Amino acid sequence: MTAVVSGIYMQGKLKLLQTPVGIRDGKVRIIVIEEDAAKPLSSPMQFGKYSSGTLSTEEDFSIAEWHGSKVGIL
Repeated sequence: MTAVVSGIYMQGKLKLLQTPVGIRDGKVRIIVIEEDAAKPLSSPMQFGKYSSGTLSTEEDFSIAEWHGSKVGIL
């Protein structure tokens, strides 16, 4: 049987954060994932990211508005 559990490797020691369910003893293989310091979440859209010097108008939003499918349902 195989189980995947989370753990922390620090200063040469491994500490499991969970107990493997249904496994009393067994061999292990460990993959250590090095994590960088916490980064702020990136925002895909930023004000002015693709700025052309003009701001959006009400007309821009009406052009992009969904008006339903024009294809009939078969």
